[in-house]
Amino acid sequence: MTETDPARLAGGRLLALAGIILAALGLRTAVAVVSPIADQIAVDIPFGSIGLGLLGMLPPVAFAIFALLTPAIVHRLGLERTMVFAIIASIAGHLLRAVAPEFGTLVAGSIIVLIGTGVGNVLMPPLVRRYFPTRIGLLTTVVTTLMSVSTAVPSLLAAPIASAAGWRLALGVWASIGVTALVPWIALAVRQHRSGDDESLGEAEPTLLTSLRKSPTAWSLAAVMATSSFGAYAAFAWLPQILAERTTLDPVAAGALLSLYGLAGFPASLVVPILAARLRNVGVLIYTGVGFFVAGYLGLLLAPQTATWLWVLLAGLGPMLFPVALALIGLRSRTHSGSVALSGFVQGVGYTIGSLGPLLVGLLHEASGGYTVPLIGMLVLSLPAIIAGFRLRGPRYVEDEIAAADARA
Repeated sequence: MTETDPARLAGGRLLALAGIILAALGLRTAVAVVSPIADQIAVDIPFGSIGLGLLGMLPPVAFAIFALLTPAIVHRLGLERTMVFAIIASIAGHLLRAVAPEFGTLVAGSIIVLIGTGVGNVLMPPLVRRYFPTRIGLLTTVVTTLMSVSTAVPSLLAAPIASAAGWRLALGVWASIGVTALVPWIALAVRQHRSGDDESLGEAEPTLLTSLRKSPTAWSLAAVMATSSFGAYAAFAWLPQILAERTTLDPVAAGALLSLYGLAGFPASLVVPILAARLRNVGVLIYTGVGFFVAGYLGLLLAPQTATWLWVLLAGLGPMLFPVALALIGLRSRTHSGSVALSGFVQGVGYTIGSLGPLLVGLLHEASGGYTVPLIGMLVLSLPAIIAGFRLRGPRYVEDEIAAADARA
């Protein structure tokens, strides 16, 4: 594949910046909007705790599956047209959930919108690398910050919107962001097609995704993503119950601390990608993220009643590993094709392991009768990222590692 001179893309960078901002702003709106209004939805569409658990399990599963499938889609369509597909899927899913007459349709709409989200997750790092190759850290900061906003704002506004205008509008209104985001991406797709660049830019080679298994850097990045994902999804599923058992907090206070956990990583998302691009030893950021996880878990294990908010805050800082991994996808690949494949590989492996977090905590709780063993398990499973940090401390590129492995073979 021939890499295109970034100067040829200069005319499209303003469109790309608008497209990246709008896509990131709408990327995670579907993830956390159902649970705050589940009771109101259940009045019209009855579903119990199992149904709610199924809806909660869908995001990491969909993200994992479509992280692995997205490089093949990009190979056929190119980056820009694949983003158009992702946004259209998100819009359709939001609207289908809003008009759902029964639970099966609600699930189907959720799957469709999460397909769009999963594909969009993978596209962000290679799109940043393509249009802003000298500003990967800065643009990754923009993306991760807006993704945090797109997760937090719907969960805050869902209940007020549902109370004022009904739960269907509370689910469907977020499609409007996707409609707006479509405009720059359609314009970019048309521009690439007319210039002929759509045949040479950003298309992942079909064999590259499987070749990444030969790259220690790819596996190390996947371990960092998995550690962040595992800890975050386990906490979102079980933290209120853990606090209810190990402290005297009431459900309202436990819910507030869960919000603190979710917001804790927001400041880190502003600076971590920039630091990842500038530090000679990126391992320091990974060791720091693991340290936050360990400190938070140890606090909840050894002194849960003392400064509970501090332990939750520290554990909530652990997912700073996510923006580190997102930035390094662009920084540890030499080509657009490599960036697409690496993004799919890292997020596919990471979200697959992350989806097991809530299940493993539940199984350990059932086996032990409490949350001490699950917390120990969460602590232990955060430690392998230290090894990954050691491997990622210096600049290595996945394409070089694949070529070296093929040469040895």
